[in-house]
Amino acid sequence: MTDFRGHADPIRFNVPSMEGNEMIYLEESLRGGHTSSSGPFSTRARAILQEDSGAHEVMLTTSCTAALELSALLLDLRPGDTVVVPSFTFSTSALAFASRGAALVFCDIETTTLGLDPKHLAELLDDRVRAVVVVHYGGVACDVDGIRKVLADRPDVALIEDNAHGLFGRWKGQPLGSFGGLTSLSFHETKNFTCGEGGALLVNDPAAVDRARILYDKGTNRRAFLLGQVDKYSWVDTGSSFGLSDLLAAILLAQLEKRDQIQAKRQHVHESYLAALTHTAELGVTLPSVPDGCDAAYHLFHVLMPDKQSRDGVMAQMRQEDINPTFHYVPLHSSTGGRRFAARETDCPVTTDVSDRLMRLPFFNGLTDAQIERVVDSFTRATTAAVG
Repeated sequence: MTDFRGHADPIRFNVPSMEGNEMIYLEESLRGGHTSSSGPFSTRARAILQEDSGAHEVMLTTSCTAALELSALLLDLRPGDTVVVPSFTFSTSALAFASRGAALVFCDIETTTLGLDPKHLAELLDDRVRAVVVVHYGGVACDVDGIRKVLADRPDVALIEDNAHGLFGRWKGQPLGSFGGLTSLSFHETKNFTCGEGGALLVNDPAAVDRARILYDKGTNRRAFLLGQVDKYSWVDTGSSFGLSDLLAAILLAQLEKRDQIQAKRQHVHESYLAALTHTAELGVTLPSVPDGCDAAYHLFHVLMPDKQSRDGVMAQMRQEDINPTFHYVPLHSSTGGRRFAARETDCPVTTDVSDRLMRLPFFNGLTDAQIERVVDSFTRATTAAVG
């Protein structure tokens, strides 16, 4: 079909989709009478996430940001504490900890996975560091071995995973999100599994479970009461209202039940792009790679252009053809907020370079082979014109 200008239908960057019983479960939740948090659909969704991750506790939250904020609360940060965060990530990976009073130390990324660089991390660690946040960019595991080696002699430093991209990905057979003591997930509309807006905190550290439950339940020991551990519940600690509505959990459950189907669709899109764009290496384009031992979660498909000028030119040309690629993170270390909350200046040259050159192609469950072919054709022509 073409629009009134004679162009083919626009190809959006992202199109959320219904994959199973979303509407059925939503109606059941409405009719069932429990639409607030911690209802029956929340219980079923949590069970799937817990079975996959092996977490000691799973808490559905209103967003990935909320899950990170809950992580920050659990750290009991004090004045003078710092948290190491990759500069190449979304602002809330850092903001959640800055909001609790921590100063930030921005770490560069390495070029293979675009995850935290262990060598730079080793240079940044000092006695003030309380936590290190890692991101599995695009659903590809960061250098887990390298980071573990750096932190081996620092049991006082918490490892926190921002796994917004990596649900159901694996590293050496182990689920992404199972390495840190605390892990956040995202169910935003741009993610593989979505309820519009939502998230989860995986509590992998058994020592953190009891307090996490209290902070999650607005500072009360309500969960202990429901488990029969106390005869009444009351306010005992700090906390907030983090829980995801059971209406949204109903939509999320329907998506999680179709996880194999969804991941297969996304893998097909990723592999189709990869095969069709191999020839662009001759034009100086770098395609994504998945290291040995890593099973990707197929969250996105990115390319690295030769330079910022060619990246911006190709994006502009594709948009003229009603195809909507986009860039990704602006480096946090050089942002206004980053400079404000940083403990000290750090140099992150790989982050700056990658941010200038990275472009993401349209990527969603329902992207058809014909649409993929159109994206590839447009990208190839625009790139040839820009750098060829």
